[in-house]
Amino acid sequence: MTTSYRQPGVVLTDHHFTVPLDHDDPGGERIGLYAREVVATGKDPEALPWLLYLEGGPGFGARRFTGRQAWLERALRDHRVLLLDQRGTGRSTPANRQTLPLRGTPGRQAEYLSHFRADSIVRDCEAIRPALTGGAPWTVLGQSFGGFCTTHYLTAAPEGLRTALITGGLPSLTATADEVYAAALPRVERKNLAHYARYPMDVERARRIAAHLAEHRTTLPGGHRLTPEAFQSLGILLGTGDGSHQLHYLLEDAFVRTPAGHTLSDAFLEGVREQLSFAGHPLYALLHEAIYAQDPTAPTGWAAERVRAAHPRFDAVGALAGDGPLLFTGESIHPWHFTTDPALEPLRETAELLAARTGWTPLYDPARLAANEVPVAAAVYHDDMYVDTAHSLETARTVRGLRTWVTDEFEHDGVRAGGPRVLDRLLALVHDDVV
Repeated sequence: MTTSYRQPGVVLTDHHFTVPLDHDDPGGERIGLYAREVVATGKDPEALPWLLYLEGGPGFGARRFTGRQAWLERALRDHRVLLLDQRGTGRSTPANRQTLPLRGTPGRQAEYLSHFRADSIVRDCEAIRPALTGGAPWTVLGQSFGGFCTTHYLTAAPEGLRTALITGGLPSLTATADEVYAAALPRVERKNLAHYARYPMDVERARRIAAHLAEHRTTLPGGHRLTPEAFQSLGILLGTGDGSHQLHYLLEDAFVRTPAGHTLSDAFLEGVREQLSFAGHPLYALLHEAIYAQDPTAPTGWAAERVRAAHPRFDAVGALAGDGPLLFTGESIHPWHFTTDPALEPLRETAELLAARTGWTPLYDPARLAANEVPVAAAVYHDDMYVDTAHSLETARTVRGLRTWVTDEFEHDGVRAGGPRVLDRLLALVHDDVV
């Protein structure tokens, strides 16, 4: 059953599907998938080619656009767009602290979540494609983790692809989670130094906030405990186009004078909660390291925590003991996330089991990618904080026929911040409209 409705300039249609939890067991448990079709007003009756959008993450549902925002403006000129809520997210069968206990023990929860990586997502896409396209291949646009899924698509089911477009999401084909995080920390430090060069007043502000948190137990609205390490994780903002400015505005009014003296303001604490809470995307925390797991014999074992321990410059206590700037951290998940965030705390044991899990299967086949015949174009953002540029370019050299657009005009969120321009460039590349 489908439902259609309108927004300015577009016609939207809701689609609901059921797919196997484990595609290797098609007769077993099934879960729900939700996807929103978008077509330009007046083009609804036309036989337009399909473009499937895979959101970044893991663990985020497809972005909720209004009308023709961001890259949709360009896509809707000649495509019918499908915004898929990947399994476990959005209006698809949810996986969170409220629903996962239905699975039973933490061990059963971890086993359930082992089916929520890129390989299962791509098989979901292939399961629903015939019902939408009549069997015709479609174009896939993958942002960040969606690009990881698209790269797996090229390995596992290239026959389903008309073209593949990747923005900020060309993964290493071989790097371990430890290698990914070790490559990331120097980039994160550069983003910190660039932020402090732009806003030198934030050096003292960040140190003052961290010192206050070290001395006072601080709880955010909703019960999230704000520790110095949790405060440092606001650095995830520094990888987006306006993130440095957002961080600055958050820090500038952190303290308020009260009858009991200066303390962190309610406005600051609420702003921090909005940035740090995983209530809306718990799978990001649960599966973040698993997206890099490809060695069947090796657990990820909290790789980010292990790598960070080897870089004392990121230690908050050490920074406060000296006179240097406090370094914010980036896109990484640590064991303490599952003791400070109420949305994650009930899933702590499940997270530990996923971190210790072995048996992960490889996600990419370099030999098959070297024989690729699908037109592919990728936007690679110079010094992308989230996805290592060197890793991306190495992969680009492996995938036969892949054309790259390397740019420092945008940060990791270029496909959203750049309006139609990024998608327009990639479409031109795959159609040989750019020399």
